[in-house]
Amino acid sequence: MAEGLLRTHLTAAGIPASVGSAGLLPGGSPATDHAIAVMAARGVDIRHHLSRRLDPRIARVTPLVVGLARRHVREAVVTYGAAIERTFTLKELVRRGEKVGRRRADETVSVWLARVGTGRQVSDLIGDDPDDDVDDPIGRPRQEYEATVAELDDLI
Repeated sequence: MAEGLLRTHLTAAGIPASVGSAGLLPGGSPATDHAIAVMAARGVDIRHHLSRRLDPRIARVTPLVVGLARRHVREAVVTYGAAIERTFTLKELVRRGEKVGRRRADETVSVWLARVGTGRQVSDLIGDDPDDDVDDPIGRPRQEYEATVAELDDLI
């Protein structure tokens, strides 16, 4: 859902970017019926989405890795080799990005991310925290999906 929303927002803003998603579970699972329906109501088609598992190559070369929960970021960094300097939860990235401000016209994404991550420590990722984690609605009623998509849409 986050991938579909991000891709849609970037396209609408005319921002060329490559967006993908990968998780910690084995890949090959389709989006749930609730996810498909909730996203379709927002004009985003995820009917053909299949999950894929994060792998070290993706984690190491992706310029920005965004997880929906601290455990995703921890795993991406510790198990898959993503650089902590460019790996954040979505909520953390938004919170820190709002604090430091938009990327300047003369600033690369990696320089902006360095500003965003100033003062950040690996210990900041220990445990779960509602300030950093987006609730996963899988297996829950449709209204939980709607709440999650509304939160993701607002953050993105």
